[in-house]
Amino acid sequence: MYDYEMSYDSAVAASALGAIFGTVMIICLIMSIISIIAMWRLFTKAGKPGWASLIPIYNMVVLFQISGMSPWLILLILVPFANLIIQIMLYINLAKAYGKGTGFAVGLIFLNPIFMLILGLGSSKYVGNTQQSA
Repeated sequence: MYDYEMSYDSAVAASALGAIFGTVMIICLIMSIISIIAMWRLFTKAGKPGWASLIPIYNMVVLFQISGMSPWLILLILVPFANLIIQIMLYINLAKAYGKGTGFAVGLIFLNPIFMLILGLGSSKYVGNTQQSA
């Protein structure tokens, strides 16, 4: 009654879909490794333990501390639309903490992995924040 045999066309489609999925997975793995390396270097420059970049929620706590913001603001990341504002504030304060300006903060917002690598592997020094945000 039902034909469960796979035709040539569906086999080609399945293998193409598998190849696309595999490529996307490799790209995601590479981006994850790049993010971990960048955060590890950021943390060590700020005097925090580098292994903190490996622990999912704790790495955000450390990132908020480095930026001079209260780690309790992480709870606002769970709130829609507020999370965008909090992340923008985080990246602006992170750029200031490493002695960079607003243009660099815009780069952190839109091209995060690249600009995190620039902060982590570049010659920028951690200077901390002169003002403490809420």
